[in-house]
Amino acid sequence: MADKPAVHPTAIVSPKARLGANIEIGPFCIVHDNVEIEDHCVFGSHCEIGVPTSLSNGSPLRIAAHSLIRSHSIFYEASQFGERLVTGHRVTVREHTQAGKNLQIGTLSDIQGDCRIGDYVRLHSNVHIGKQSVIGDFVWIFPYVVLTNDPTPPSDTLLGCEVGDYSALATMSVILPGVKIGQHCLVGAHACVGKNVPDHMIAAGVPAKIIGPTSNIKLRDSSGASAYPWTSHFTRGYPDEVTALWKNS
Repeated sequence: MADKPAVHPTAIVSPKARLGANIEIGPFCIVHDNVEIEDHCVFGSHCEIGVPTSLSNGSPLRIAAHSLIRSHSIFYEASQFGERLVTGHRVTVREHTQAGKNLQIGTLSDIQGDCRIGDYVRLHSNVHIGKQSVIGDFVWIFPYVVLTNDPTPPSDTLLGCEVGDYSALATMSVILPGVKIGQHCLVGAHACVGKNVPDHMIAAGVPAKIIGPTSNIKLRDSSGASAYPWTSHFTRGYPDEVTALWKNS
């Protein structure tokens, strides 16, 4: 028989929530009605899971197996996450976020909802993902990056940003509404990107300009090898079956 959830005595868990086996729910957590949590998930203290919202259209919050949600994180209903979701502390995720497997969301980051996020995406701390953003697979978004969406603030017009597979957005960069970052791109630190960036290109500066292909950047390890695509030399944290495909590509 599967192990029942381990719920701290101070936690409040709705009897309507659907919980899998071997789940841990920490002190002072609240799990609302419209929630589906698969096996082997852990929730730190003071989390609020499945917050009701009038924007949800009634669909549940779904968190897949082997996920780790650290303390003081808040997830609204009507979102779906693949297996092995990991968060830092004090993360906020709004409704209608669809994310693939092995998403990592850093401390104090927020995802504003109506977003699509691929597999193996890494969001560092203090990242802001605006509504209607679309993020591909294996994307790296470093601290204090902002993906915006309102071209004439404040307004009711939303133009979400798009970030292609394997791209990296360096710290404190800002992507303006509707901008599309291609695949395998690099956005430099503090850049303000107002125009689309083609695949395999570097965008840097304020306003950002295309300054050349990413292959021009060399590793600073005396090897002289190109730093990009980063999959040619960086595999930490990814499963062998994934990195094996990189080696053969």
